[in-house]
Amino acid sequence: MPDWSARLSELAAAAQVPGAVLGIWIDGEMTIAPYGVLNAATGVETTADSLFHLGSISKAWTATMIVQLAEEGRLDLDDAAVKLLPEAPIDRRITVRHLLTHTSGIDGDVFTDTGRGDDCVERYVALLADVELLFEPGTAYSYCNAGFVVLGRIIEVLDNRTWDASLRARIIDPLGLTQTVTLPEEAILHRAAVGHLDTDSSRVKHWQLPRSLGPAGLIAASAADVLTFAVEHLTNYPQMREPQHLVVGGSGGFADLGLAWRFYDWDGRSLFGHDGSTVSQLAYLRVAPEARLAVCLLTNSGNGDSLFATVATEVFTHYLGVAPPPPAEPVDGPIDDRHVGRYERAGVRFDVTRADDHLVVAYQATGDRLAVAEQPTVTYRAYPANPADGNHFVTRSTPAHPWTPLVFTGTHLIGSGRVTPKR
Repeated sequence: MPDWSARLSELAAAAQVPGAVLGIWIDGEMTIAPYGVLNAATGVETTADSLFHLGSISKAWTATMIVQLAEEGRLDLDDAAVKLLPEAPIDRRITVRHLLTHTSGIDGDVFTDTGRGDDCVERYVALLADVELLFEPGTAYSYCNAGFVVLGRIIEVLDNRTWDASLRARIIDPLGLTQTVTLPEEAILHRAAVGHLDTDSSRVKHWQLPRSLGPAGLIAASAADVLTFAVEHLTNYPQMREPQHLVVGGSGGFADLGLAWRFYDWDGRSLFGHDGSTVSQLAYLRVAPEARLAVCLLTNSGNGDSLFATVATEVFTHYLGVAPPPPAEPVDGPIDDRHVGRYERAGVRFDVTRADDHLVVAYQATGDRLAVAEQPTVTYRAYPANPADGNHFVTRSTPAHPWTPLVFTGTHLIGSGRVTPKR
């Protein structure tokens, strides 16, 4: 058996990640390996029970509660969302299933802080009256945080309590998760990680996203609690693992979507899981159901992607003989002016210009996103990738990061699973 603690230490140091926890569950046996410090400014040591933000892995928890409500006969997944939330200012064609599968068309990265009160999710949903519909519901896939806040509000209305309270009553307490929280006053009772920038490993200024984003990404938990939640899905909620046959255009073997869960194809081996990213805390979960294997990696750095690539390769090669597919690489291909211009959606603007052998993509956080953006402006180089048709590119923020795909359609820029219209 490899010494996973020693390997995590070596790989995390090489990736310049200050702190991380690797969790492995294999057929009933759990291994937790911590590394480094939770906070570079204070030097607090990372321990096995330390809490890290899960980011969008939280969406699987929200989806689980929606499926519970469906099993109780209190909603149908193909109900219109406005049937359950008559006051919600969203398109009447959007269904619960559209929200669960990021196919609603709602411009999804709305980061408006509606306060710390118990009405914050309700107030957030009311603001969607001013949010653009990017495409007709059910016709495309575009990652949508706002849609999961709407799902959180559905849970609140049907359960007559806050999303946080339902999470505790429906999942946290029944599974005995003693190291899972959503609010900072809960996290302070534990050893909690804080994010660090990928550029210089300096500590970020913000610990958490606004409470209004809770159903989309506000859970903080230990690796053991994440694995316990994942193992629950090996036997329960099978409808969440039914492929929806969507064109997701993902990287890392991301091939299709279930109800919140992502499906991965690693050299013919099927896995499910999710990633999460908040304020420079990146988290990863992969589950191989046939092998009864679940792996999570929790990090407190914007360099988490680099660490996950190496850790996942070693762990899954050891247990399954497969690894994540390598990222796309730049190739020789045409560069012209057809994609030059401005692309914009809620909270984000991209200005694309042309250089000799690449495109220059200038990212700018806008609006309410500026309140939590530790790096509000970043400039990337985008190089041609296969198929070398002048529309497919790869980019990365630093040479230490894996390449990620960008696709131009003529009317939109597609990156990080999101559709951004050309203006």
